[in-house]
Amino acid sequence: MSSTPPVAAALAGVPVALQQHGVWIGRRQLFIKFAGPAETAMMYTADALSRELQRALDRSRVHSICIAGRDALANDAFLVGCLKQLNASVPVMLDTDGQRPGVIEKLQPYVQMVQITVDTSVEEPALERVAESVKQCDLLGMAAAVAISGRDNASDSDYLRIVDSIAGANAKAMIVIHPSPTEERKPLDRRWSMLVEQASTRLSDVRVVLRLNGPVMPR
Repeated sequence: MSSTPPVAAALAGVPVALQQHGVWIGRRQLFIKFAGPAETAMMYTADALSRELQRALDRSRVHSICIAGRDALANDAFLVGCLKQLNASVPVMLDTDGQRPGVIEKLQPYVQMVQITVDTSVEEPALERVAESVKQCDLLGMAAAVAISGRDNASDSDYLRIVDSIAGANAKAMIVIHPSPTEERKPLDRRWSMLVEQASTRLSDVRVVLRLNGPVMPR
């Protein structure tokens, strides 16, 4: 009799680190980090990852687990296989690009926060999928946040275009605005207060936050 092969995925590691951006910035998290093309990867089965996560949770206190890395939702069967075995005593965050809205429902029993990270240059078809993702979160009763990473040439209208799209899809979504790398290196001026004021007419929970820099991902 043939058996179903174990579900596996390539991970860049399972580090404990500080979250560098978004709604839970600065929180100590246990990361499930999917590998990108240029990263050194290790293959994990869902069973092996579940055991590794449980060992990490038993030996070190963290705020939450964060699923991150390249196209994490392409590995939905792997994540479900892992998380349904895990006796997680902390919340689980999914940090994604929002391009696979139809997959979010599969993770609903195991994930408490969905964070979608976009930058201000996001094109309209991709932004429509982001909006559909936060809409799915609302329908499923899941908390949702959108972290907007500014580029150096981003205008206020670039940020507000994204906020408007999210507001039309999910009135409870949180917005985290990260200024561009150049803006983060100098004192923030009145522009950011005015931007938050404008964005807050669309959604009630809007904030401007500087990203963390430096080596915040030691084991």
